[in-house]
Amino acid sequence: MQVQDVITAYLNHLTVERGLARNTIASYRADLHRYQRWCQARMIMKFDEITAHDVADFITSLAYPESDGPGKALGAVSATRVTVSVRGVHRFACNEGFAGTDAAQRIAAATLPKRLPKALSYVEVERMLAATQEAIGAPDANAPVLLRDRALLEFLYGTGARITEAVGLAIDDVDLEGRICIVTGKGSKQRRLPLGAPAVDALAAYLVRGRPALAARGRGNTRLFLNTRGAALSRQSAFSVVQAAGVAAGIERPIGPHTLRHSYATHLLEGGADIRVVQELLGHASVTTTQIYTLVTAETLREVYVASHPRALSGGLAARQR
Repeated sequence: MQVQDVITAYLNHLTVERGLARNTIASYRADLHRYQRWCQARMIMKFDEITAHDVADFITSLAYPESDGPGKALGAVSATRVTVSVRGVHRFACNEGFAGTDAAQRIAAATLPKRLPKALSYVEVERMLAATQEAIGAPDANAPVLLRDRALLEFLYGTGARITEAVGLAIDDVDLEGRICIVTGKGSKQRRLPLGAPAVDALAAYLVRGRPALAARGRGNTRLFLNTRGAALSRQSAFSVVQAAGVAAGIERPIGPHTLRHSYATHLLEGGADIRVVQELLGHASVTTTQIYTLVTAETLREVYVASHPRALSGGLAARQR
């Protein structure tokens, strides 16, 4: 089979049989199209013509810009993701009989160091929410939009939902009386998330005084969060809402919706929540993904210890007082 045909079959397999999320499929498609262009530039048209040396050469090329295409040089994280995509399509081709051998079998993806999520402190989250509340009371404020923004921020921090899950919510997915919502996560898997009192109050205010005004500008959209034209709020617009709230709160480092998700998980664990419960709330398929947040809380404990204990530093209390 042609390289292009095998890649198409693999993407269909990921979509239909494995049910991967749309954004994940888009990443695989971009990675494998880069691989396809690389093969075409070297006159490799049939998939079973690709050798282990070819795969190794392609992986090496990821550190350099493509000379015959728009691809940029990739960093370690992106290169690792592409390597996983290429290994996957070769394993698929071998299993399906499209290739006699798995040319990528001995290609190992780099092991990346675990990076600690950059969570906000609870004080910083409070400043963000307070800044949004103050803006609502301004005389020239666009109340419907600000009510939406506050509801979105309270929802993201109060549930730990992914931004795609939040903007994909329909009105019927939220039960304010029962303080529960249903989000659809990766692989179209649904989970029920509890809503805290501040999130319920902010959503109620938005649904009564904000959303109707926004909906009147559109054509009957059923999504919970709407933009100024009455259409569904996009991921990019939601990112801008969180970013603007961070600026208003005086948070100097860049933040986004995932920062609130990190903060939600970190604060739960710091408060004593069981890691398995946090895994379910976040919608992680494996507890290993959730365990990275335990590194954050361990680092927090270490910082408190160093700042507070008289024997934490060399020289003890006397060294602190000099």
